[in-house]
Amino acid sequence: MTTLRGVTVIEVGGFLAAPWATMHLADLGARVIKIERAGDGDAVRDAPPLVDGHSAAFASINRNKESVELDLETDTGRALFLELVAGADVLVENLRPGAMGRLGLGYDDLAGVAPRLIYASASGWGQDGPDAHLPGLDIMAQARSGLMSRTGDPDGPPAKVGVPVCDLVCALYVALAVTAALHERERTGTGQHIDVSLLEAAISLAVWEWPRHVTGADPGTRSGTAHQSLAPYQVFDTRDGHVAIGAVTRLTWHALCEALGLSDLLQDRRLSDAGLRFQHREEVVERLQSVTLGYSAAELVALLGDAGVPCARLADMAQAFEDPQLVARDFYWDAAHPRLGSVPQMGSPMRFSRTPTVRSHAGPMLGEHTTAVLRELAPDEGKHHG
Repeated sequence: MTTLRGVTVIEVGGFLAAPWATMHLADLGARVIKIERAGDGDAVRDAPPLVDGHSAAFASINRNKESVELDLETDTGRALFLELVAGADVLVENLRPGAMGRLGLGYDDLAGVAPRLIYASASGWGQDGPDAHLPGLDIMAQARSGLMSRTGDPDGPPAKVGVPVCDLVCALYVALAVTAALHERERTGTGQHIDVSLLEAAISLAVWEWPRHVTGADPGTRSGTAHQSLAPYQVFDTRDGHVAIGAVTRLTWHALCEALGLSDLLQDRRLSDAGLRFQHREEVVERLQSVTLGYSAAELVALLGDAGVPCARLADMAQAFEDPQLVARDFYWDAAHPRLGSVPQMGSPMRFSRTPTVRSHAGPMLGEHTTAVLRELAPDEGKHHG
């Protein structure tokens, strides 16, 4: 038994926002039918690294889904699509606003024939407004939302967050909104349209900058690894690496100073609370750094960990993927693939005591399930397909 068992989701889109949202819905047990353009499918199918001609990224992002090839620009394709929608609970799409409407498949078109349908749209800038028609990718949302202005070293240029954070957060909001709309539909029996944009998803992450802005304070600029409003909360150098330390409460600040032999800082009235320590951040960091350089990263993490100070050694991605904590919690799993045999997958961060997430198969071959799905869900129209 899974949390979304019995829910059928139709996905129309590509790259990341819609597919990653529906991946989570599939992990939760929903049946996800991925509609792909006949012939070439989702562009991520060509994204490196390729293994025997198959994209490892596609195999992960589209796990636990079924692939159906349809040409939505043809009458036959649209008729088949409408048959599938008639039996679905949710439609998730991330085409440019207006594209589905021009096909006669927009929310207003479908709500009349499928009033229970929950129709979720992900886009760069939203479904309306003066810029709705503009193309929007993750990097544009990072730039326009101000996130890039906050990322990087103070003396360096703006930097993009290393992962496509706007795409990913947008996808999570879509998945959250869909589950909320499913719950609401239980009461009303009626679906609705969900509109999530990369820009608004990105802006929503400015949880420290927004209060500063609305109170007239300087929102700040790039601060490297340091926190916008609290100190010490950043990465410190050691003899052989870097360690992130966050000691912003009274207890952890005292524990940090005592562990590093800096008890004199506890007597300094200028550092008696978090706000004051932030005001004197440069001095605080300099004193701490003079001590942390005397330790190896492993020694410092062990020392501070025993003292109850939040800390972590800075890992590269290869080290992070092999973190013993993730291995011990069985985070990784192997998914079956019709051509590649087995494809390693990251697990879902969502863990349930009674309804575990789905661990079924890797991203499907293009059109792998077309015949079976159409025979099941569109038997009359499907007879004429192809």
